[in-house]
Amino acid sequence: MEVYEAIRSNRSIRRFTGDPVTRDDIEHIAHAGRLSGSAKNKQPWQFILVTQRDTLQALSAGGPWCAHLAGAAFAVVMVVEDLHTPRTLTTPFDLGRASQNMILAAWERGIASCMATIYEPDTVRDILNIPAGMDIPWAISFGYPHPDVDPRTRPPRAGGRLALDQVIHWETW
Repeated sequence: MEVYEAIRSNRSIRRFTGDPVTRDDIEHIAHAGRLSGSAKNKQPWQFILVTQRDTLQALSAGGPWCAHLAGAAFAVVMVVEDLHTPRTLTTPFDLGRASQNMILAAWERGIASCMATIYEPDTVRDILNIPAGMDIPWAISFGYPHPDVDPRTRPPRAGGRLALDQVIHWETW
């Protein structure tokens, strides 16, 4: 799959088949995150790869929109020493870049995903034994898309994306 096609066709998927993802595919996806660019090459991230069903189910308590983690083949939990240092948006942006790399690398292999914001970091910290002082802003669920929601077999939802002329301005506002 070409990069632009992966970008164009990818959708957030919250329902997965029960099929496992191979360790090779999981490591390939994690490598894509590791290879992401970051401000000043800080590489602020740590990734916790979770494949155990009971742990994935427990992680679904990480926030009101984390339920899809329970049905995933695996998840990547994003951990960073300090989300807000430096006092800029570079660290959250860097985590977003790493996340998007993993999401696109997965989709290239037919593995769907969905971001989950962690609103209950202490719950996730306890489940995964993450040291105090580390921030846990997001997780990503991964798995093969359930046939009922597979974007490869369904047309895009009408109105799902704004038209290009609605979001760009040439030269000035």
